[in-house]
Amino acid sequence: MADELVLRAQRFVNQAYGDKIGMTVEENGRTGWSTMYALTRALQWELGISPVADSFGPTTLRTLSQKFPRLNSATVPSANFCRIIQSAMYCKGYDGGDIDGVYNANVQAGITKLKQDMGVDGVYPGSDLTPKVFKGLLNMDPYVLVRYGDRPGDEDIRSIQRWLNGRYIHRQDFFVIPCDGHHSRDVAKSMLFAIQYELGMADGVANGSFGPATQAGLRQHTLRVGSTGVWVNLFTAAMILNQRPHVAFGGTFTSDLSSAVFEFQDFVRLSPNGDGDYPTWASLLISYGDQSRSGAACDCITTITPARAQSLLSAGYVYVGRYLCNVPNGRDKMIKPGELQTIAANGLNCFPIYQTFSDGAAYFKYSQGTRDGLDAIDWAKYHGFKDGSRIYFAVDYDAFDHEVTSNILPHFRGISRAVQENSRYRVGIYGPRNVCRRVREAGYTDASFVSDMSSGFSGNLGFPMPGDWAFDQIATVTVGTGAGAIEIDKNIASGRDVGQSSFDPGADTAGLDVDFNATYRAAMLQEVRSYLESIGVPETGGDGWTDTDWATLGGISNTNAFDLVLAADWLFTSLARQLRVRKALIQAPVLWELRKFNPLDIAADTAVKTGVDDDCSTGWGQIKGRVAIEARNHCVQQGIINGSILGERDLESVWTQLHEDSIYNIKSVAYLTIYNAHQINLPRPGPNTSEGDSERILSRYNGPPLTNEGKPNLPALKYGRELVGLYRVLEKYYRLSRNG
Repeated sequence: MADELVLRAQRFVNQAYGDKIGMTVEENGRTGWSTMYALTRALQWELGISPVADSFGPTTLRTLSQKFPRLNSATVPSANFCRIIQSAMYCKGYDGGDIDGVYNANVQAGITKLKQDMGVDGVYPGSDLTPKVFKGLLNMDPYVLVRYGDRPGDEDIRSIQRWLNGRYIHRQDFFVIPCDGHHSRDVAKSMLFAIQYELGMADGVANGSFGPATQAGLRQHTLRVGSTGVWVNLFTAAMILNQRPHVAFGGTFTSDLSSAVFEFQDFVRLSPNGDGDYPTWASLLISYGDQSRSGAACDCITTITPARAQSLLSAGYVYVGRYLCNVPNGRDKMIKPGELQTIAANGLNCFPIYQTFSDGAAYFKYSQGTRDGLDAIDWAKYHGFKDGSRIYFAVDYDAFDHEVTSNILPHFRGISRAVQENSRYRVGIYGPRNVCRRVREAGYTDASFVSDMSSGFSGNLGFPMPGDWAFDQIATVTVGTGAGAIEIDKNIASGRDVGQSSFDPGADTAGLDVDFNATYRAAMLQEVRSYLESIGVPETGGDGWTDTDWATLGGISNTNAFDLVLAADWLFTSLARQLRVRKALIQAPVLWELRKFNPLDIAADTAVKTGVDDDCSTGWGQIKGRVAIEARNHCVQQGIINGSILGERDLESVWTQLHEDSIYNIKSVAYLTIYNAHQINLPRPGPNTSEGDSERILSRYNGPPLTNEGKPNLPALKYGRELVGLYRVLEKYYRLSRNG
C-alpha cells in the first residue's frame, strides 16, 4: 500500500537531487532499497563526497563523524539536509513532521524513539542524531518486531539484538543490527564481534570471524552451573538464537540452563555434560562447530578401494556418501562397478548422493526436479541400492530465501512426486540449513545432509540446525597414507540414516532407451513430416481449422508438435527406462494429439473449466480424467507405481493436472500405454514388444477394438495403423541413439 509521506520523500529526493546523484526513484509511495540508496547518495552529496554511491560505507561514516558528530536543531547545516533525515524517518516508519527542513519536535521525538528501538538510547541519550544511528536509518533493517511470512518476530531475540547494540555500538566496527526478533547473518556476525570484544581484542583486530584467536579464547571460558556475568549473557543469547527452548536471556548459569545445554549437546551429537564448553560454544556460534571433533560419516568423490576402506574404518568412519552419477564434462566422481561391494565387505555403509548442475537458482524448477527424481531412481537401481534407501539431492550454492520459494521448492516437489510415485526410495536433501528446513517443512524430504562447512552461506548464518538432520558436513580432511590415502568431507552422523551395508545386483539397463542423439534431429524431423503428409496430415491446417482459427487460436504444426515432443525427450526417456517400455510407444500418441489439436478441443476444455461438463480429453496427450484415473489405478494395483487408489472425488483434480501440467499428462500417457495393453489382453509392453502388438496398443488409445455391437471399431483401427507408422519412424532414430 502506498504511503503519502513516503511518496513525498521520493518526490523530494528526485526533485532536489536527481540531477546531482545520478539516479531517480520510482514515485510509488513504497519504501525500498532504491529510495534508501537515493537518500544515501543525497547525504553524500551534501557532505561533499564524490563520487556518490549506494553504500553508506567508511568514507561516508568518517566524513559525517568529522563534520557532524551530533545532528540537532542547532547543528543541522541546511533545510535539505534536514529533509533527508525527515524523508528517511518516514521510510523507516517514524514521524518526522512535515518534510519541511526543520529539526522540529516531531523529528526529535522520532529520533529518540528510533534509538530506543535500536537499544542505543543509553549510549546516545536524547534526540541528537549520531552517525551510526544515521547509518542505521538509511537502510531497510527494522527495529521493531516483524512477521516474515509465517514466522513472527520473537521478543527474546529482539531483547538480545537491542542488548548487543547497546553494549557494543561504541566499538569501531560494530554497527546497529536489526531489532526485528529474527536471527540473521548480521546478528550472527555481531555475536562473534561481541565474543572478540569480551576477549579483549582491540578495534581493527576484532573482525567477526571465527578464527584461531577467537577459538583459543573460548576454550578459556567454559561455563557451569553458578557462572555469572557477561559471558553467560552471550551464551544464553547464543542458545536462544539457535532456537533452543526453555532458555532465558540472562547472566546466571542455572541448573535449568544446564539441562537445556545437555539437550542441545545431545541433539548436535556432542558429548553431553550440560556445561558451556568449547565444543558447545563452537556449535552455537558457527555452522561447522568444532572441526576437530570426530565424525562417523564422510562423503567423497574418490573411489573407495579396499585400502581406502580400511583407512576410513581405522579412522572411525562407518558411513560413506557416494555419488550416483557424474556431471557431464565434470569430474569423475560416480560409484564404480564393484565399489559398493568393496564398501560392504570392509564393514562400511553407503548412502547415495545425486548431484548434477545444482549450483545456481536457474537450475532449479519443477520440470528439472522431475527429471532428477526419475534419473536418480534409474541410477540407484543401476548401482543396486535397495528399496528404502534415501537419496540426497543437492542444493550446492548459497540460496537466498526468495529463491527457495521461487525455484527450490518447486524443484523438490518434482523430485518428491517422481520418487514417491515411481520407486520405494526416500528423498533427502543436501544443502544449507535454511534450504533444508524449508524443503522439509514443505513435506518434500524426510532427512537433511547439511552443508555446514560453508559457514559463510546466508542459508547457514543465523539459522539453527534442522531438526531432521542426518549428516552434518564440517571439514575437509585426508585420512590414511600411501594407497589408503583419501580426501573426504568429514560429517557428523545423527543416526537418522545408516545407509546400506548390502546391495542388490545392479539393474540391467542394456537395450533400454537413452537420451536422443541430436545429430539425428534434422533427418528425423524430415521423415516424420514426410510420413504425416503421406497419410494426409499437412504441415499446417486441417482437422476443422480455418486460416483464421490457425492464426488466432494456436494451431500446432507438424514441426511444432515434433519440437515440443523432442523438448520433453528427457521425460519420455526417463519414463521409458522406469517402465521398461519403448519411448516411441509413449511419444507417438502425444505427438499425434498435439498435431491434431483443434477448435473442438478448445470448446471441450472450456466446457469443463466453466462447469458445463465434468470431463473431456485434454492436454498434450488428450486424455480424459476418468481414463487417467483408471490407468493410474491399474498401475498402482499392479505395483508398477506407488500411490493411493483414485475415485470420482478426484476427477476435478486429475483433470486440472492433465490440462495444466504437461509432465503429469505425459506420465499419464505412459501409464495408459500399460493399461491399454491390459485392456486388450496383451502382455505388459516392454522393450521387445512386437510392432503388431504395438499397433494394437496404439489402436486402444483411441478406443476398444470392437464396438458395442461387436463389430470392428474402424476409427480405432485406423488410428492404430496411422500411429504405428509414426512409431516406426521414431523408433528408427531411437534405435540409432541406443546403438550409437
